[in-house]
Amino acid sequence: MRKLPNLIWLRSFESAAQHLSFTEAAQELGLTQTAVSLHVRSLEAELGCKLFTRAARRLTLTEVGKAYAYSLRQALGDMAFSTASLFGAEAEQMLTVRVQMSTAGLWLAHRLPEFAALHPGIPVRLVTNIWAGSDAPENVDVELRFGSGSWDGVAVKKISKERLVPICAAGGCKLSPERLRRGPLVQILGFEDMLLRYLNASGLAPAKEVARFAVDTTVAAIDIVAAGGGFAVVLERFAQTAIETGKPITIAGEPLAVDQAHYLLDVPATASNDAAKQLFEAWLEASFQ
Repeated sequence: MRKLPNLIWLRSFESAAQHLSFTEAAQELGLTQTAVSLHVRSLEAELGCKLFTRAARRLTLTEVGKAYAYSLRQALGDMAFSTASLFGAEAEQMLTVRVQMSTAGLWLAHRLPEFAALHPGIPVRLVTNIWAGSDAPENVDVELRFGSGSWDGVAVKKISKERLVPICAAGGCKLSPERLRRGPLVQILGFEDMLLRYLNASGLAPAKEVARFAVDTTVAAIDIVAAGGGFAVVLERFAQTAIETGKPITIAGEPLAVDQAHYLLDVPATASNDAAKQLFEAWLEASFQ
């Protein structure tokens, strides 16, 4: 595969192609006319193809030049948009919220349009991780975690109460704890204790070798259960959201309250986002009630 030519050569060609003038391209780029002309010739030499037909005081694109200018203009536009989105002034005003992947996909993402309707002037950037604390440190304005609430070096605020439920494919029968323990089961890595807690409440433990699948997110577990792949124990709010959004699953047993919950971490917001952070966290806390 041919390596990408020098970016300044590409930018010089794109500008010259747009203006059909090396002089105007030089003015746009803050270069000399000679420099732009040399950049374009270097690009043509690198590609082994003429991009312009040069005549006295007249510059026209070849057919290959026209095709290349069109695709290059799109690519450079995408680069400019991405740079502005990630690093520009608008990005600095965006509220960055980090949450575990299952909470994002099975709860928060479905409620963010409500926040946007209430506060249309606050753009939200949602970033996810699989397990709490599994990502390297990153500048975030709001961090939401599910777990015991005991994480080293950080203050937390509990904002939810959670219950566990067993689920099966839609149309399946009710699952007694004894039927659940025999499987087949879909285990969620990092949250195996959910199944244990649910069965232990009835004085039971999982039977040996009944886990048919092991996955790293509740999202994947629910999809496998929906396809008839087995049973799982998940947070009741996740199961309800999945059902509301059309997943063919059924809550197949009684709920069990657990001491694990969703917590807001005490992370400092950027000065420009402090008010937005307070609004978002207040809305988030109310949404969990």
